[in-house]
Amino acid sequence: MHNKAIEEVLKELNTSPFGLSQEEAERRLKRYGLNEIEERKESVWAILLRQYTNPLILILVVAGFLALLLGDWKDSVIVWGLVLVNGLIGFYQELKARASIESLKKLTRQKVIVIRDGKEMEIDAVFLVPGDIVLLSEGDVVPADLRLLEEAGLLVDESLLTGESVPVEKYSHVVLPEDTPLYERVNCLYKGTVVVRGKAKAVVFATGRQTQMGLMAEKLEEKPPESPLTLALRDFSKKLVVGLVLILSTLVLIGIAQGRSWEFIVFFAVAQLVSAVPEGLPIVITIALVIGAIRLARNNVLVRYLPAVETLGSATFICTDKTGTITEGRLKVEDYIPLNEEELFLCSALCNDSDGKKGDAVDLALLEWLDEMGFNWLGIRSIFERVWEHPFDTKRRLMAVVVKSDKGYKLYIKGAFESLSKLAGNSLNVLQEKHDHMAKRGLRVLAFGYAELERIPEDIDSVKIELIGLVGFLDPPKKGVKEAVERAKKAGIRVIMITGDNLLTAKAVASMVGIYQEGDFAIEGASLANYSDAELYELLKRTTVVARALPEDKYRIVKVLQSHGEIVAVTGDGVNDAPALRVADLGVAMGSGAQVSKDASAMIITDNNLTVIVQAIMIGRLIAQNIAKVIRYLLSANGFQIIYNSLAIISGMPLPLYPTHILWLNLVTDGVVDKAYPFTKYEGDPTKEKPKRPQEVFLGKKQIIYILYTAIICALGHYLLFSYILSKYPYELALSISFTSSVVSLWAVGIQEISSKPFLLNPIEYVRTNPYVYLGIILGIVLQALAVYVFEDFFKTVPLDVEHLQYTLIMPVVVFLAIELRKWVEWLYNRKAW
Repeated sequence: MHNKAIEEVLKELNTSPFGLSQEEAERRLKRYGLNEIEERKESVWAILLRQYTNPLILILVVAGFLALLLGDWKDSVIVWGLVLVNGLIGFYQELKARASIESLKKLTRQKVIVIRDGKEMEIDAVFLVPGDIVLLSEGDVVPADLRLLEEAGLLVDESLLTGESVPVEKYSHVVLPEDTPLYERVNCLYKGTVVVRGKAKAVVFATGRQTQMGLMAEKLEEKPPESPLTLALRDFSKKLVVGLVLILSTLVLIGIAQGRSWEFIVFFAVAQLVSAVPEGLPIVITIALVIGAIRLARNNVLVRYLPAVETLGSATFICTDKTGTITEGRLKVEDYIPLNEEELFLCSALCNDSDGKKGDAVDLALLEWLDEMGFNWLGIRSIFERVWEHPFDTKRRLMAVVVKSDKGYKLYIKGAFESLSKLAGNSLNVLQEKHDHMAKRGLRVLAFGYAELERIPEDIDSVKIELIGLVGFLDPPKKGVKEAVERAKKAGIRVIMITGDNLLTAKAVASMVGIYQEGDFAIEGASLANYSDAELYELLKRTTVVARALPEDKYRIVKVLQSHGEIVAVTGDGVNDAPALRVADLGVAMGSGAQVSKDASAMIITDNNLTVIVQAIMIGRLIAQNIAKVIRYLLSANGFQIIYNSLAIISGMPLPLYPTHILWLNLVTDGVVDKAYPFTKYEGDPTKEKPKRPQEVFLGKKQIIYILYTAIICALGHYLLFSYILSKYPYELALSISFTSSVVSLWAVGIQEISSKPFLLNPIEYVRTNPYVYLGIILGIVLQALAVYVFEDFFKTVPLDVEHLQYTLIMPVVVFLAIELRKWVEWLYNRKAW
């Protein structure tokens, strides 16, 4: 509608300045529907079901059925119990987060003044229809997408939609080209924006999902990317299933060929399958994520989608908006040039409609500045009585008042430098130079002037003024943002500021907080169309500011970065940010932002500050590090058992671990140790590390090498030990020694996996890194003692005396020292490299 004259618009909408009839409005309501954006909520059952679709969980369910078919109902109950508890924890956490989001929503409906049947009336905004004539005044929220018919001094805050922090002047009789971007459509008003000043009469041309806000909501239905951990585990699960089926099938065939009982060997395979599938992994990961979510909550971050917690630590790019995240979202006087300071202060106080609490952002900023300068503006207003005013004129961009003075009257005026220059009688050379310098710094500059009069003027053009100074305004950066940017850069995370503001302002703010530096690129959103996706990616690697960005620009930037393997965190608070928030690897909305942006995000920060986001990323790195330790420990333990039993079957030896031993190992090693890893403190400084791809962190080459190193040493060592003690002691006794040695060895592995640093480098600090692991081992010792000395019939063990216990300690010491040696070699190598 921005490209059509008022008469065309009214004709196309089949309406008039006198509005629709009530009957016609009701007919259109049935046709177009309510003026609201319906939310498509995920059902509670869908959330619950999603908790049980993880591939590892499905493997465990199948393993539970196999155990049940073979008559081992106890193992089935244990496995299914773990599955149930894991799912319920995730389900509870998501419901709790969703309830917190709901509490943030406004419960009241918006009212609006419309003209129907030629009369003004107040209705709920949800009942607006295309063709309705709406009346707006200062402070009103625009209820639908409107085309202006009339306006008087209209200023609108469109930051929610466009990201532009400065209110926009609106004009009704302008007809614009069809390709005019959203932020330049000065003859239209859009749903969700706010009237800062002036009055307007406008016609509704779009409601509900047809509004700009609604069209963006459509994009929110696009499925967000899965978390890196989910993708890594899915890939791992497929390989694990194939590998286990091949290995265990081969072992069963070998066992049967050797004449072993097929029932026994199949039961062994099932027990090995249950043991080899790290059933503790999903629940430990959930615990790590929940603990991470609690830590984040203490840092003003509300987690809506739990798997997103681990994504934090992998972020390589932060695409942040400016207003409200980097800046305070309000104007502040940054600099001023006085030619007559006293008159400049008087003009700032008297040519001002704010009461210090509400009003235009510029007027509020001026009063705050006067307070800081120690100027009593309230007292001055009581002395000088206002007798005439020229309200803010959006076309001429100025405002003037006349007050009584001892000598007659004084006129005070403020506005754009270009506008006041035409009325000025004094020299402008000095001020022109100062004005241009301030503008290049990205400041919004206003000129101030005054004139002494003998009588009240008929109009502003009849007055010759004297310019008395300039004042530059800026939306100031928030405290701590600069330090946060430095921290992010140090941690290898690139920060791109994407804003609807003009390029000069954007660069100025970005420079203040260290985002933009000499040599960086700063571009406007309109120029992005000139680049292919491949070219744009190369450009984005050197770009730190994207100004005049539209929602589709931000959306495309995120998609391009993701297509090249980047993990992208996006911050935003407006409707314009919602599409990018939805498709980002990690969408972070502001607590004070639009509801649609919160619904599109994975997290909400209650303190709208980039500092919080960077801190959250550091917490995310700790979470990812601890999850990696859990994976490494569990897979090392499971790999050891498979290799150990495989060697015995292939060589024709009796089984060194009974099926019940294999299942018990999961309880007294994995079960009591792995649950403690999420409480491990961070090693070193997270900001000194570069981002790592999630697959590399969780199941990368280095991780696999560590797992195989530990598993092979454990398996070979125990195989040789079992061969020896089998020649010395009866099978039952050798089996008990092998069983207990395996348990203690995995405790040794558990201690070594607490940290990547050598244990002997600083044993006290090592213990402090995570004391809960040792508490878990103490519990495991009690359980193992019960298995060997109390329930020996159930576990097919015999009590061990001091002589036998000595053999159970040989391999734990060997395994501990072997891992310690690997750590020392790596630590010395890295130290030399530094």
